[in-house]
Amino acid sequence: MAPTRAGGAPAPWTAAWELLLPAAAAPARARGRSLRSALREAVRSGRLAPGTRLPSSRALSADLGVSRGLVTEAYEQLTAEGYLRSGRGAGTWVSDTVRAARPRARDLAPRPPGARADFLPGAPDLSLFPRAAWAAAQRGVLADLPHHALGYPDPRGLPRLRTALADLLTRRRGVAADPERVVVVSGVAQAVTLLGHVLHARGVRSVGVEDPGSPEHDALFASAGVDAVPLPLDDEGLAPGPLRASGVRVAVTTPAHQFPTGVAYSARRRAALLRWARSVDGLVVEDDYDGDFRYDRAPVGALQGLDPERVAYTGSVSKSLAPGLRLGWLLVPESLAEEVVERKRTMDLGHPVLDQALFARFVERGDHDRHLRRCRRAYRERRDALVAALEEHFPGTEVTGVAAGLHVVAALPERWGPSSRFLDRVGAAGIAVRPLADCARTPAQDDRVRLVLGYAHLPPARIREGVRAMAEAGT
Repeated sequence: MAPTRAGGAPAPWTAAWELLLPAAAAPARARGRSLRSALREAVRSGRLAPGTRLPSSRALSADLGVSRGLVTEAYEQLTAEGYLRSGRGAGTWVSDTVRAARPRARDLAPRPPGARADFLPGAPDLSLFPRAAWAAAQRGVLADLPHHALGYPDPRGLPRLRTALADLLTRRRGVAADPERVVVVSGVAQAVTLLGHVLHARGVRSVGVEDPGSPEHDALFASAGVDAVPLPLDDEGLAPGPLRASGVRVAVTTPAHQFPTGVAYSARRRAALLRWARSVDGLVVEDDYDGDFRYDRAPVGALQGLDPERVAYTGSVSKSLAPGLRLGWLLVPESLAEEVVERKRTMDLGHPVLDQALFARFVERGDHDRHLRRCRRAYRERRDALVAALEEHFPGTEVTGVAAGLHVVAALPERWGPSSRFLDRVGAAGIAVRPLADCARTPAQDDRVRLVLGYAHLPPARIREGVRAMAEAGT
C-alpha cells in the first residue's frame, strides 16, 4: 500500500522506505529498537513529511519481512512521543507538529578573512602548537588519572593544576600566587564575566577601561549589567587625573603591555594606580593577555605582585598555546574569593577535569617553557621582518609597541592619509588590517593612518609580501 498525504494525494515513500530496511535486517533482539529509531529519524529529517499517511501495520510488516506486532509497537511508541497521530479507523499519519531538523549544524567560529594578506592582531601561529608533547601529556594523564578524579571537580580547579599555575606565574610573571586563590576558568573572557557578576552583586554599576583598549572588556562587563567608562592614557599608562575624576572604584588595565598601544606602565604610574585603589577601597583588574612574550627588554612583572589584595589578575593560554583550548586563570583577592568561586560553581560546576590534568602535566614536565622559547624565537624574527618591511615600504613610519607581544602600532606618514581612503584602498586589494580607531572610544584628533598590525601568525616571507602589497594598494 503506497502512503498518501492528507487529501488523498500520493506521497513519496521510497526514501523513507530505504531508511527502514537496515532496521528490519537488524538482529532479532535489536530489531524493534532499530525500527523505532529509523522511523523516528525519517520523521525528524523530513524524509517523512508532516501529513504523510503511513502504511497499515499489516502492509508494512509484510513489506519489511518483520512481525506485525513489531510495527504496531513502533507506531504506538512514536504516537505517544508525538511523532505520529492516529484515529480509530483513520490510519496512522505523520504528526503536523513535527518540524524537520536542519540538515547540518552551522559553524559560527570566527575564521581568518581569507585575505591576500592578513595583519589582524591577536592571533598566535597555531601551526606551532606542540602536538607531540600535548599528545604525550594526554596519554600520561589518561593512564594515571584515578577514577574518582572524573567526578565533579573543585570549582576553583584541580589542586594539581592550581599548584602548577601558582608556581608558573610566580616564576614567570612575579605574581603573589596562593593556590587557594587561583581559579581555573575558560579564558580571560570568563574571568572578566565572573568578576562583573560579583561586582554587580556588590552594587558596582560602572568600571573604568583603558581608551584605547580592548573592545571585548566593554561587552563582557555589559553582560553582567556593568557599564564601561573610557579612561584616557598617556605615555606612562592610565592617566591618574581622569581616573580620579571618573568616580569609578574598579579599573581594568593591561599594564605589562597595554593593548593596543604597547605601552608598559612606568613604575611611577603603577604606584599611583595602586594608591588610587587603596584610597577609594577599589580594585584593579589586570589582564596579562600576552605576558609571556618579551623580546628586547627584561620581562615586566605583574602589577598583582605589588598588592595582591587590590589586584585581580587574569591570563590564559590563548596567545601562548591556542585560544581554542579555552583555558585560563584568575587570581582573586581574598575579599572576593568566596563570591567568585560560588559564581563559578553555579555557572558551570568547574572546568573540564581532563583538560586541567593535561595542562598541569604539560607545565610540570617543562613542555610549556620549551614551547614558549620556541614561539619567542619565531615571533621575534617575524616582528623584525615587519619592522624592516615598514621601514622599506613606508619610510618615516612611527612603529611602537615592538618590545613585546604579538602586534605593533604603525603610524604612517601623513602623506598616506586620509585614513578612510587608505583603508578603503587596502581593503579593496584584499589586505586585512585593523585601524587603531577600532580600539578607541573617543575619535582621533587627526586623520593620520594608524594601524594595529599583528605578525605572530605570519611567516617572514608573507609579512614582507603583505607590506609591499599594502604600500602598492595605498598609493
